[in-house]
Amino acid sequence: MTEAKHIELSPEAMMEVGRIISHYPADKQKSALLPVLHIAQKEFGGWLSSESMDYVARLLHIHPIEVYEVATFYSMFNTKPVGKVLIEVCQTGPCCLNGAEKIVSYLEKKLQIKVGETTRDGMFTLKTVECLGACGYAPMFQIGETFYEHLTEEKVDNILLEMRNKNS
Repeated sequence: MTEAKHIELSPEAMMEVGRIISHYPADKQKSALLPVLHIAQKEFGGWLSSESMDYVARLLHIHPIEVYEVATFYSMFNTKPVGKVLIEVCQTGPCCLNGAEKIVSYLEKKLQIKVGETTRDGMFTLKTVECLGACGYAPMFQIGETFYEHLTEEKVDNILLEMRNKNS
C-alpha cells in the first residue's frame, strides 16, 4: 500500500484563498473554485494532481467530483505534469483557416512530440486549446500570459530558442 502524499498550500497562498473565499456567502464557497484552482496549480508545479484537487475540495467544503469536473473541463487547468514551457495552440476555425494545423504539425516535428506530450527533457509541452480570442492574428499560440501571433515556422523557431534560453 502506498502512502498518500500530504500537500498543502503555502501560508501566502492560504491567505489569498481566504481573501477570495471571503467575497462569497458562507454557504457559497464553491464560487471561489476557479481562482483557487489557479492558485493550487501555480503552487503545485503547474498541474493539478488528484491529491491537489481533493485538497481544494476540502478547502472549499465541496465534493472532489465537483473540482474534477471543473479542472477537466477548462483547458487552462492541467491534470497531468507539463513542461517548463506550455505551448497552447489555438485550434478553432479562424486559426485553422489561417494555418494553425500547419503550426501544430511543425511543432510536433520540431519538438518530436505529439499534442498532449512533453519533450524528453521536460522543457516543452504541446497542447491545443479552444479559442484564445485573437482570431484576427491567426495562427497564434499562448505561452504563459503571452500571445504569439501571425505565426510562421521562422517565428516558431525563434520563440522556441528564446524559451529554451530563458528556461534552461
